[in-house]
Amino acid sequence: MAKLLEVNNLETRFKARSGYLYAVNGVSFSLEKGEMLGVVGESGCGKSVTMMSLIKLLPPSAQITNGTVILDGKDISHATTQEMNYIRGVKVGMIFQDPMTSLNPFVKIGIQLSEGLMYHKKMPKQEAMRRSAEYLDLVGISNSTERLNEYPHQLSGGMRQRVMIAMALLSEPSLVIADEPTTALDVTIQAQIVELVKDLRVKLNTSIIWITHDLSLLAGMVDRIIVMYAGLIVEEASLDEIYKDPRHPYTIGLLHSIPKVDASHGKRLPSIGGAPPNLYVKPTSCPFAPRCAFKVERCEQENPQLRDIPNIGPNSLHRVACWVDVGNRGSRA
Repeated sequence: MAKLLEVNNLETRFKARSGYLYAVNGVSFSLEKGEMLGVVGESGCGKSVTMMSLIKLLPPSAQITNGTVILDGKDISHATTQEMNYIRGVKVGMIFQDPMTSLNPFVKIGIQLSEGLMYHKKMPKQEAMRRSAEYLDLVGISNSTERLNEYPHQLSGGMRQRVMIAMALLSEPSLVIADEPTTALDVTIQAQIVELVKDLRVKLNTSIIWITHDLSLLAGMVDRIIVMYAGLIVEEASLDEIYKDPRHPYTIGLLHSIPKVDASHGKRLPSIGGAPPNLYVKPTSCPFAPRCAFKVERCEQENPQLRDIPNIGPNSLHRVACWVDVGNRGSRA
């Protein structure tokens, strides 16, 4: 498969009153065309900031201090504002977490869907509206022509999220970034949105990055998973490898904290002790060491780099940033 996205040593920080908050601390990964990548970690681990840094969709206090981003063979690290507007409008689609705050409550659905086509692709309004109705049909919204004349508050939460998905796909982007798009939805609607995205990915052959704090949500959905902690990638592997043979203590902790159907009644769900690190100090040792049951002296002295795990199998990749070989002690099997 051909590479669609290559990210090398990306670093992003935020200016604050007490100094800098180091949100992304040297992230490198790639994405194949048509691949679906899951990015998982607890709140504050840098997963959303990493992906927003790719398309420079950051607040004024943010500074990208290092790294290159190559999208479809072109380095966009130093793209101008005008070039980034085009990339965000045509090359990369975004599905945000809360559709009610992402959609303008005072503008009809049809206008919000079609304006990108009219601006970036110079499409006549009538054609843009027709295409918008087609994509509402594609994402499973009935009576699409009538829906174009409605306001966001007239739609349910699940339907608003489907509108956001249609908006992200309208320009036929090569990459879609989904930033925890099911968090605000109930479990039933969440499952419907997940199945919808899976189907659309196959139909449109679009590469997708799905950001979530819920590792169980990615099961049967993505091809590969990146686990992030303290602005760093601590483990990367295929979906099967992550579940069968996790190699980082943080990944093991995330897997153990997933509720099990066959768990004993009244049994307390395991949790990861301690608290996330202070990111006002850039990590120089393993940031997970204070919370880690496997730590050794070296963990508190040096920050491990991602290394390949040998003997995984042909055409497989499994990388981990850990000084200790935990083997398969974290397997859920």
